[in-house]
Amino acid sequence: MSQTPTHLFYSASHQWVAVESDGVAAVGITDFAQEALGDVVFVEFPALDKTVGKDEACAVVESVKSASDVFAPLSGTIIECNLALESSFERINQSPYDAWLFKIKLRDSKEIDSLLNADAYEALTVEQSN
Repeated sequence: MSQTPTHLFYSASHQWVAVESDGVAAVGITDFAQEALGDVVFVEFPALDKTVGKDEACAVVESVKSASDVFAPLSGTIIECNLALESSFERINQSPYDAWLFKIKLRDSKEIDSLLNADAYEALTVEQSN
């Protein structure tokens, strides 16, 4: 069963968002997403200083099963990538909510209101599992 921490926000495309106090958000893939992908073997990170729009594909997670786009859940500028994952991509499977992929400086913090809370995201994953 997937975990869904209540302090995070979620996108319908299975990214989690941890909003930091300085207008920056860390983004990763959810437990549901990593379970569906299987063992993660590579991440193609977004380019630093790249400006992305909400729901724009900006990274790729590759697993033994397939490659999957990672979408920017919010508009903004990529300011950091978690390059520490390069030596241990399995951390995405082992602890997806600690293994953030990139951080984005938000263009419009009001976009956070368009994301799902944990209950709404859980309902979405139950629906998609059936």
